[in-house]
Amino acid sequence: MAAGSVRPHLLLLLGVCFYQLSQVCGDEGEFSPGHSASSLPVGSAASERRYLLYDVNPPEGFNLRRDVYIRVASLLKTLLKSSNWVLVLPPWGRLYHWQSPDIHQIRIPWAEFFDLDSLYQNIPVIEYEDFLAESGGPFIEQVYVLQGYAEGWKEGTWEEKVDQRPCIDQLMYSEDKNAYYRGWFWGYEETRGLNVTCLSVQGSASIMAPVLLKNTTARSIMLDRAENLLHDYYGGKDYWDTRRSMVFAKHLRVVGDEFRANVLHSTDEADRTIFHEDWTKVKAKPDAAIGGPYLSVHLRRKDFIWGHREDIPSLQRAADEIHSLMKKLQLKKVFVATDADREDLETLRKLIPEMVRFEPTWEELELYKDGGVAIIDQWICAHARYFIGTSVSTFSFRIHEEREILSFNPKTTYNRFCGDKEKNCEQPTHWKIVY
Repeated sequence: MAAGSVRPHLLLLLGVCFYQLSQVCGDEGEFSPGHSASSLPVGSAASERRYLLYDVNPPEGFNLRRDVYIRVASLLKTLLKSSNWVLVLPPWGRLYHWQSPDIHQIRIPWAEFFDLDSLYQNIPVIEYEDFLAESGGPFIEQVYVLQGYAEGWKEGTWEEKVDQRPCIDQLMYSEDKNAYYRGWFWGYEETRGLNVTCLSVQGSASIMAPVLLKNTTARSIMLDRAENLLHDYYGGKDYWDTRRSMVFAKHLRVVGDEFRANVLHSTDEADRTIFHEDWTKVKAKPDAAIGGPYLSVHLRRKDFIWGHREDIPSLQRAADEIHSLMKKLQLKKVFVATDADREDLETLRKLIPEMVRFEPTWEELELYKDGGVAIIDQWICAHARYFIGTSVSTFSFRIHEEREILSFNPKTTYNRFCGDKEKNCEQPTHWKIVY
């Protein structure tokens, strides 16, 4: 059956056995759909609700994916006005920047990086493993692959729209002998899609709400390529509520705080960056934070310099800017977060003897993984007296937001390096927090 066709919802009733994490059934390693969630003894709340899943274009990085979560959270809030939904958090794994060898980095649950209780105070969320247990099997009833319009956007009045269209790109799904769809599915090889349809979309995330509420009766629906949806209200209260709920996992914060205290002489009390576990009860005063006695830097290299971006400085230009800021701010240490290769790091150490970095042991890297180390870097950068980042880098953007949440003066936060020959070095926009 071709992609885009409508597979009857009654396919769910064809299964003769449940899949429940530890059990696999079916002939020759194939799986059969179990009953719908309503037939499982998991309580009335779970039996009545529908499941929203999503994924993002594989090349996209960790911090862009965090932004897509905010967009999908807005959609879920819209859906919750009409019926009972829960967002299934897409497991992390196989990202471009996660290149540490010999580290298992797929099927990583969100709890490894974020505090789930904090997320749940904003919208109902569950891990993918919990979805498998509740729904009765590794089956997603409807997969919508989101794409643009083949004809592109024509100049004129902006129009939000969504239409079922032929797939523009080759589908990353293939039908098996049972007519179920195989795909990446976050590294869960047993997962199958029952129906795959391509939708052309142009507009904010909540444009999908009518489709999910009226055009399908599927209980589990996945939006693939969800980055094609825009923010409902970027920078508004809904945006900031979701962003503030994305509290880093406590074990990562503890590691960052210990590094700050032991290496950078930075503590929350002295820095006026007291952290409150319940983000819903926090409304910080503007410019309340001072920050630790160090400069923090995010210096993006690798694919940014490969793309020959004019707004990316040479190492010498970056070092000169760092020394100028340290002198101006009377700081003796600079914390550097960077994806620079070994050769560039050796050059940086020669140019900036005052540089310190969080460099995990192999055991720590295996425990925290590349994503956790990136979060620790961001946490340390967020607590500095002054931060300077890299142009259009989502890694730097997330640090801006973290410092905004901590109530730093925007002049110490929204800064970036300039390219060696850049004529108009425009600084990042200040997105003021809204409570």
